Amino acid sequence: MRVVVTGASGNVGTSVLAALAQEPKVEEIVGIARRRPKTHFAKTIWTQADVAGDDLVPHFAGADVVIHLAWLIQPSRDEALTWRVNVEGSARVFDAVARAGVSALVYASSVGAYAPGPGERAVDESWPTTGIQTSFYSRHKADVERLLDRFEVEHPDVRTVRLRPALIFKREAAAGIRRLFMGPLFPSALVRPGLLPLVPYPNGLRTQAVHSTDVGHAYRLATVKPVAGAFNIAAEPVIDAGVVGGVLGARALELPVTLVRRAAWASWKLRAQPTSPGWLDMGMLSPIMDTARAREALGWGARRSAVETLEELLDGLRQGDGMQTPPLDPAAGGPLRMREFATGVGATDKL
Repeated sequence: MRVVVTGASGNVGTSVLAALAQEPKVEEIVGIARRRPKTHFAKTIWTQADVAGDDLVPHFAGADVVIHLAWLIQPSRDEALTWRVNVEGSARVFDAVARAGVSALVYASSVGAYAPGPGERAVDESWPTTGIQTSFYSRHKADVERLLDRFEVEHPDVRTVRLRPALIFKREAAAGIRRLFMGPLFPSALVRPGLLPLVPYPNGLRTQAVHSTDVGHAYRLATVKPVAGAFNIAAEPVIDAGVVGGVLGARALELPVTLVRRAAWASWKLRAQPTSPGWLDMGMLSPIMDTARAREALGWGARRSAVETLEELLDGLRQGDGMQTPPLDPAAGGPLRMREFATGVGATDKL
């Protein structure tokens, strides 16, 4: 089996490569990235291509499965660029899959594709995927779901899978996650458990997380098993103020969401951090996902709890951990994170 992975050098991509390398049915992996990494993965051949502009058919030719992960989170200040990569780039990937005669497509959707949730009740994969309109990430994920709906109708011969994971963390992605979401002013040393007595937390925020290596195994299963359709991917327990306070050895100080959003908006506009307030809206409104279908039809289960995953991320943030791929390189921000400041904090995708 020959598998092609777009966006293979990031947080999820590196976990997918590692998981596929352990799969006896997979003989060759082609990792596609805009910037060729130096890191070696077993069975993997790296190739350089941009889903937004390059001809993808030659890269997909001869593939049994294409796993489409390529996605931009930054620059948050240039939605024209993120749209071109996320939505138009996905359309180009789907078209190339059809033209190259690939028999299976596995797409990286997200909990962010879902419409606002029903409160405490967990939702299955039938919940509407119309997104959270104040979040560009959520809008783009919802738009690509519509593209994939059309692709499935037009190409019923292609086995199509969409995974919808929760927040995805691992130690080796810590430096990249900090750059994407927290920015150069984030005081990494302050996430040490027990250091602070109080931790600010948006009132009522409940979300889910899953370890990146567990997500990698979900993609491996979706690659080799004769499954189709959507699968929610998340670990237990649900992360709330109590969980975060427990992980940090502190009391969570729950703040009004309107206050937190205003602070997020002001700090984003002032370029103090790279995350637009739509991410908070998505966190507050997205549903809690029921993962029963992933367990029963895909045979997937999280090997690490959400608490273990969060603890690993925080430890990685303190240590500045990363990997030698362009998106995850701890040195990408430059000495004292000066390159992050110089490039506008959320104004580029090149870090």
